[in-house]
Amino acid sequence: MLWCVQRPCRPRNAWAARLAPLSQRKGRTVSQQLVTRAKIILLCAEGKATSEVAAEVGVTPTTVSKWRKRFSQLGVAGLGDLTRPKTSRKLSDEKVEEIIRTTIETTPPGQTHWSTRQMAKKAGVCQSSVSRIWRAFGLKPHRVETFRLSTDDFFIEKVRDVVGLYMSPPDNALVLCVDEKSQIQALERGQPVLPMLMGHPKQKTPQYLRHGTTTLFAALNVATGEVIGECHPRHRAIEFRKFLNTINKAVPKDLEVHIVLDNYGTHSAPIIKRWLAKHPRFHFHFTPTYSSWLNQVERWFALLTERALRQGVHCSTRELKQAIMEYLDAHNADPKAFIWHKTADQIIASVARRCQRVLDVFGSV
Repeated sequence: MLWCVQRPCRPRNAWAARLAPLSQRKGRTVSQQLVTRAKIILLCAEGKATSEVAAEVGVTPTTVSKWRKRFSQLGVAGLGDLTRPKTSRKLSDEKVEEIIRTTIETTPPGQTHWSTRQMAKKAGVCQSSVSRIWRAFGLKPHRVETFRLSTDDFFIEKVRDVVGLYMSPPDNALVLCVDEKSQIQALERGQPVLPMLMGHPKQKTPQYLRHGTTTLFAALNVATGEVIGECHPRHRAIEFRKFLNTINKAVPKDLEVHIVLDNYGTHSAPIIKRWLAKHPRFHFHFTPTYSSWLNQVERWFALLTERALRQGVHCSTRELKQAIMEYLDAHNADPKAFIWHKTADQIIASVARRCQRVLDVFGSV
């Protein structure tokens, strides 16, 4: 029965000749939806049943019936999408402005920010309208971003110094990123940890018992990714000097040592200055204040926390130190260096854009 897929004034072959090229095109100039519809009409013109056409094209029988009927009534033009009626906006500009101004300038009683339901109730509109307005104007009252700009008077010089070591290290020298991860807690869960099963993640109780803390001193080799580390019970200049002695023993004597570290007080204590005077091959390079992101060992600390500490259970500081050292040994067995991509000029320009954006947005408030 071909009466539903062809017009009386044209033979079947004529319609097939016009639709066949369209059904075979895969370029960007023809919608793939239109190609699928053309295939449906061609298969129907071959006398196949609706269920057979649906199975071959990969659509439902209802879809096949829809486009057969549309084609029988309108021909090739019926295979396109119909124009949708335009609907006028239900909210006036004044109401939209009121919602935006209320969201930015006020807060609900006793709360810090608006929700879509609260704003909808106050403005007398539906929740979906508030959601659309907030999305259109980029308003996200539930989100808060953090930032911290360096107040270092020598920010530019220090950035160029540290990034220069990463991207163009000196010859016959070793660049190490040094820092301390202090107050690592040995935590024992109040109840046994349930192991991971099919369909169930590992489970642990939020209650825990503290069994002391330790401090990890680590030095990341920028070139190879290897890490020198040791744990100490306290975080003082004395412990830092002991770690510098460890580094001194581990690094070949014929290499200069450039150390990138932050502005913590123990790094510039008098005892450390005297140690540096006795070891002239060591050179300290301080990151700007509030710029720990410049120190690559911080990224390694994040991996340590994620892979070895967060899900661990340690009944003593001895077990905690053992877990840290096991991760350190496993890392050094197959080290991978972090690749630094951004130049000092790009970092400085990015910070400048951030400052300018803050001034532009909030300067007139």
